[in-house]
Amino acid sequence: MLTHEEENEIADELKRCDFKEAASVEALRIVQQHRGWISDESIRDIAGVLGMTPSELDAIATFYNFIYRRPVGRHIIQVCDSMVCWTMGYNPLHGLLSRKLGIGPGGTTPDNRFTLLPVACLGACDRAPAMLVDEDLYGPVMPEMLDGILEKYL
Repeated sequence: MLTHEEENEIADELKRCDFKEAASVEALRIVQQHRGWISDESIRDIAGVLGMTPSELDAIATFYNFIYRRPVGRHIIQVCDSMVCWTMGYNPLHGLLSRKLGIGPGGTTPDNRFTLLPVACLGACDRAPAMLVDEDLYGPVMPEMLDGILEKYL
């Protein structure tokens, strides 16, 4: 069930749209901002408000890298695994990051601090290999830089 606050924020967004479905990404973002991720129940409730089926909304939610369909840590680390980042050092970077955090792709650290997600492209080919921590873009990231970057989020 959506909270009153979530409903009000979605209603405000709907006022800016010519049709309800146009607010789908923003409605997902609003609920995620409050809850940290989008559950199946949230998909169903948001879809009802927007006059969509849960399947239609889920297709939108799973398309976007920044909509999380399962619980995530407080800080999201997205490591670009595009061809450019891969050729510029993705494997050593990702391997070291996985070992330091003790998790693989899609995993969350036991303290719920970090979730590690691969991402097809961060649009930072000129900074390859690149990674995004929350909204902070880093690149080119060399393995020796990881400790300093991670310390910012402790």
